[in-house]
Amino acid sequence: MDIVDVRPRLTMFRFPIGQAYLWYDDDGLTLVDSGHAGAAAAVEEGIRAVGRDPARIRRIVLTHCHRDHVGAAQELADRYGAEIVAHRLDAPVVRGEAPTPEPKLLDWEIPYYEHGLTVPAAPPTRVDREVEDGDDLGFGDGAVVVHAPGHTDGSMGIHLPRHGVLFTGDAIAAVERRVILGVFNTDRERAKASMSRLAALAPETVCFGHGDPVTEDTAAVLRAAAEEAAAAE
Repeated sequence: MDIVDVRPRLTMFRFPIGQAYLWYDDDGLTLVDSGHAGAAAAVEEGIRAVGRDPARIRRIVLTHCHRDHVGAAQELADRYGAEIVAHRLDAPVVRGEAPTPEPKLLDWEIPYYEHGLTVPAAPPTRVDREVEDGDDLGFGDGAVVVHAPGHTDGSMGIHLPRHGVLFTGDAIAAVERRVILGVFNTDRERAKASMSRLAALAPETVCFGHGDPVTEDTAAVLRAAAEEAAAAE
C-alpha cells in the first residue's frame, strides 16, 4: 500500500486496486472507503505512519457497495468502535442482503472488470447509518452526501464545501492524469448526469476511487471531463 499526502488533513492509501482516504478532524478520524478484505492491517499501519492513532477512527463512509471499497470496513469498525455509513440504496448490498448489481460493460471494459474481480469478495458488512442526498456526515466541518447514481444506485460523492474537497467514489476516475467518467456502470446515462452534477460543485481538490487526486485547476479539469463524457455515445 502506498501512502500519499493529498493536502493538510487528507491522506490517500493506494492499494493495488482501489484506494481509501483518511480525513483528520480534531475530534477524530474519518475513512472514506476502506480498501479490500484483508487490508485492515495495512490501513492501521498507514494511519500510524502519518502520526495518527487508529483508535481515533470515528466513522467509515462507503461511497458505494463494491468489494474494493467495502472489504475492510467491518474489521476496522469492530476493532475501534467506528460507525459505518452508506447510502440507503446500496446498504442492502453492503450488508449482503442483496446481490451486487451487474454493470453494463462496454467491450473494452471487460478485461479490466475481470481483473477487478481478483480482489477478495467483501464479507457481509453492517451499515450503522443509512444516508440520503444532502445529509450531513458529521465530519470535515460540514461534509454532505451528494447522491451520484449510475455506477451503482447508491453511489455517492462526499463534498466538504468549507475545504473545497470532493470525494467521487467511482462516479469519476483518473487514468494517467486524464479525468474520465467512472467505468463499470449499471446505468451509463445516469452516470454521466451524476458526473456533471459533481463537476458543478467546482471543488479545489477532487479524490477518486481510482486514480490520482487532482489539486490544480480542478474545477476546470472536472468541467471539461464532464462535458466530454456527456458528448460521448
